[in-house]
Amino acid sequence: MRLDATYTFRRHALKLAALALVAGLALPAAAADLLTTAKARGTLRIAMEGTYPPFNFKDPKTGELAGYDVDVARLVAARLGVKPAFVSTEWAAILAGLGAGKYDAIVSQVGITPKRLEAFDFSEPYTYSSAQLIVRKDERANYATLAALKGKKLGVGQGSVFEQQAKAVPGIEVKSYPAAPENLQDLAVGRIDAALNDSLMVAYLLSNSTLPIKAGARVGNVERMGIPFQKGNPQFKAAVNKALADAAADGSLKKISVKWFGTDVSRPAP
Repeated sequence: MRLDATYTFRRHALKLAALALVAGLALPAAAADLLTTAKARGTLRIAMEGTYPPFNFKDPKTGELAGYDVDVARLVAARLGVKPAFVSTEWAAILAGLGAGKYDAIVSQVGITPKRLEAFDFSEPYTYSSAQLIVRKDERANYATLAALKGKKLGVGQGSVFEQQAKAVPGIEVKSYPAAPENLQDLAVGRIDAALNDSLMVAYLLSNSTLPIKAGARVGNVERMGIPFQKGNPQFKAAVNKALADAAADGSLKKISVKWFGTDVSRPAP
């Protein structure tokens, strides 16, 4: 009887241990905050389009990424105590890549919208700008608003806030492009009637382009651009916001902005 009892007790104990092991495997430990992960790795994986001057583009002389976003990304990474590891990817897939965990954050003029806030967390804005039309130099029509483009073809960046704005206006034939160069080339040769892009980019493009195009009217509301990352990383969010706030307070962010635009775009216009 004593041997049977001992055997039965051991058998039950083994079963309980096995169940505990299975339960442990079924309930994974909570993922570490992105700040902890990045510090342990020593790098922050930062995605950007890489074809969007003057925000982020490859310097033709060095082949390295350059631009306002690149400088901001380096500043934030340095203040987090990590090195930036840049990943260039097409704009149309950039948010999907973030959701899939291909990189940690995006610094590429991502507009803060209600729909995007449902899927991702964002830093505080580091750029304020508005949408602006680009037209051919010989254009005689005065497109003062998006509504004035009804019945016309308008080129926009695929997946951009400008695409959303254009599609919200009935009657505009919206044509989406993966990058700005193709958009402007089609505009120059007459395949589209106008292009819609960031007002800060427009000035840079026109000063560095030989295409027969010119600036049109500014349309729409002021857009806020921030740094998106996956939800559930409160320490990372607080650290990034502190880095941006400190850089704004000590003038570092303004210095970067003036370098690329001649004015401080990191604050809303008065």
